[in-house]
This record gives sequence, structure tokens and C-alpha cells, in this order.
Amino acid sequence: MRTLLFLLTAFTLHAASKPNVLFILCDDLRPDALGCYGSKYVKTPHIDQLASEGVRFANTFCTTSLCSPSRASILSGLYAHTHGVTNNFTEYPNAMPSFPSVLHDAGYATAYFGKYHMGENNDEPRPGFDQFVTHKGQGSYFDTEWNLNGKERKVIKGYYTTVVTDLAMKWLMQQSADKPWCAFIGHKAPHSFYTPEEKYAHAFDDVRVPYPASAFQLDDKPTWIKQRLYTWHGIYGPLFEWRKKFPDDRPEAVKDFEKMVHGYWGTVLSVDDSVARLRSWLEETRQLDNTILVFMGDNGLLEGEHGMVDKRTAHEPSLRIPLVVRYPALGSGKVVEQQALTVDMAPSLLELCSAPALPKSHGQSWVKLVKNGDPAWRTSWFYHYNYEKQFPYTPNVRALRTDRWKYIRYPHGDGTPDKHPSELYDLQADPGETKNLIQDPKLARTVNELKVELAKLMLATGLDTQTDKMPLDEGVKSELPDAKIR
Repeated sequence: MRTLLFLLTAFTLHAASKPNVLFILCDDLRPDALGCYGSKYVKTPHIDQLASEGVRFANTFCTTSLCSPSRASILSGLYAHTHGVTNNFTEYPNAMPSFPSVLHDAGYATAYFGKYHMGENNDEPRPGFDQFVTHKGQGSYFDTEWNLNGKERKVIKGYYTTVVTDLAMKWLMQQSADKPWCAFIGHKAPHSFYTPEEKYAHAFDDVRVPYPASAFQLDDKPTWIKQRLYTWHGIYGPLFEWRKKFPDDRPEAVKDFEKMVHGYWGTVLSVDDSVARLRSWLEETRQLDNTILVFMGDNGLLEGEHGMVDKRTAHEPSLRIPLVVRYPALGSGKVVEQQALTVDMAPSLLELCSAPALPKSHGQSWVKLVKNGDPAWRTSWFYHYNYEKQFPYTPNVRALRTDRWKYIRYPHGDGTPDKHPSELYDLQADPGETKNLIQDPKLARTVNELKVELAKLMLATGLDTQTDKMPLDEGVKSELPDAKIR
């Protein structure tokens, strides 16, 4: 009996010593909308504090710039063609392992709160979570209808960011100190349609926001980028309903663009408030230093760059995401310059939790990189996106990003020559991607080398000319997307 009691006590102490995981995921969050990434106007002191006490990854990217595929890559460590969530309407496969499901099997209490967005009309609980609280589709900034772990579906009055934080904290307060937990919070913010809560509705009224200069530097860009200008995803289009009469390319119509950006920034302020509440609770309960606190975005966002809004493309604002990790074992005040990816999150968190590795991963753990440096860390990676009939404003994209170069191609989808001319940018000399160098004869050898590297990296994940399936590019269209899926 004493032996059994000793073993049980040892097990309990071991379980309690494992780190908790609090994963805060924002939707469409640009790094430059945070103070710690250099925002001039958006003050995010509590997110900044996490960065100053932890690790800020200066160059983190999504492997597909679209909500559902990117979220699935964060959970699984896999590229979209392997986990199968290649659009915003596909479920995460029930049999597909994820880092929360692995932690659950390793003895963690697991929960998900907020925007899940894999399976547009499914708000039922998903495998691997003890508690699962979500909603159908995008949810609303005010008065969302929630499915509370499959037991009750009801509208909860209030602002989304506040409500989802309340729901998560209620569960956290119920957790036993004898068992580690993993809580995932999926914010709606700052996804369109950008609606700040009232206290922040006019926070940026005095800040002028012009169209970016690159919006008018399109002469050497593929034609599809110019065609996109007047669509749902262009700066002269409806701007997620901030512009009521469109298309509008008058100079004074920039005021609609400015209001859209103000709304976007305003939603971020509430996220910072949420981070403050969660951090305070962790401090009060003395769990802060035993919690891996992750703050991340799922994909980037174009705010007028190259004349575009939204994401999906392989240009820098579409790819870049913020990533801040606070956990004392990783050190404090660190900035990691190497390129990290969404597919790195699962293997990294599982290593930090001393949990079993995923059976397969396209990413790699950045734990060694953060702690001691890693000379073997990647210097190149590939990006892919498939044309969507529901959002016909972006072609099929296959791209390579190295520490210096960006090479983008646009396959037609049927094996015939690419639909549009390629793009090539020297990111060291031209981080804003303003000059397309693809026609420069002096760079022909560089282009060939990048093509070979792209094919090599894709093949390493199982993609070649036979297996890389994509829809036919039907071209940029002017029609608006269905209101139900915007």
C-alpha cells in the first residue's frame, strides 16, 4: 500500500511539474500592428511585456496564407497538401494527430475556446479536447452564438474578445494543480469586418493612413495584380464594407481605406487587454513561470501593399506573422532572426513539454535554435496556395523564400505553362518588393537555382509534377463572394 501511495504521489508531482500551455491565436494579425514589432500607433504594452520577458521571433511565416490551412498547419506541423485542409471549408481530419491531442494522451487537460474555423458550419466538439467551445463560421464581434462543449448553444451578449477570454478563464479556474493543462484561445480579432469595442472606436481618429507607395508601383507586376485593384481584395473595392460605393479610385476615397485600418487597429487593443487579464491570473495563481505562453497570428494581411487587401498571395505582408513565446527555460529578451514557420509550432511545443513527437512533421523544433543557436537551421522554405472559386482574386501560387530571395510562380493548374509571369525580389535590397527582377538577364542563373531549390523543397514534402494537384486558374473576377463566407 505504501509503495502504491508513493508511486501515485510521485506521478502527481511529475504531472504538476510539466509546463502548462496557453496558446493565444489571433486571426489575420500583422506583426506591425503590435508595439513590440514596431507599430508607431498601436500600443500593446501587455503583449510587448511578453516579448521583453520571453522570445520574439522576428521572421515568422505561414506556409499557406489562409485561415483554415494555416490553423491546421499550426496544430499538425504539416503542410496543407498533407493535412488536407487546403481551403476554408474543410474539416481537420479526426484521425490526424495534433499537438493538443498528443498532450491530451500524455495526461494534459485540454481545451479550445473561440474561432476554430475548420468546418464552416460545424460548431460541435472536436477530438483531443476535454472542453471545446466555438461557433459556426466567422462568429460576430458582438453577441456571438456559442456551442458550449456540445451541451448548450446560446448567444452570449458582449464583445467577442472579452467573452472568449471569460470562457477560457472560467475553465482555467476549474483546473486541478495536480494536472498540467493546455488551453487554446482563438480570437476573432483582428479579422474583418473590423469592429472595435466602443472604448476603442475612435482611438485612431487623428492618425492619417495613406495608401502604401507600393500600391502604385505595379508596372513590372503580373497583370492579375492590377486586375485585383477593383475587386473584393483590392484597394478600390468595398474594403470589407468600409466603402459603400465601389469601385472608387478617386484620391479622396483613401478616407475609406483609412477608416478600415483604424477599425483593424482598434480590435487589436482589446486583444492586448485580454492578454493582460490572462497574464494577471497566471501571476496570481503562481503558474506564470510554469506556463509556455504563446502569442501568435495565423496568417498575415495585406493592407494596401501592391494595391491589395486580404491575404493569400506570397508577398511579404501576406506571409509574415507575429510569434512571441514566454517561458523562462527559453530565456528572456531574446530576438530570433532566423525564419520560423507555422509548421514548427507543434514539434517545438511538444519538445518543451517532453511529450512524444508527432508521427510526421514538415516543421522542426526551434527549441535548440532559441536556447543555443542552430547552425543547421533552414535558410529557405516554400509556400503554396490554391485558387479558390469562392474568392477568385488570387491565382495558384508556388513560391520560394530564402534569407535573401523571393521567387513566385503562378501555375495554371493543368500542367501547361504558368498562367502569369513570375516574380523575383531581392529582399535584402528591396524588402518592400517594389522592383520585380524576373527579367534581369544578370539574374538568370539565380532564377534557375531558385527553381531547383523550390522543386527540391516541395519534393521533400511529397509534391512533384504528378502529385501537386491544384484547381484550374479561372482568372480574376469582379463578383463579390457569398455574404455567408466573407
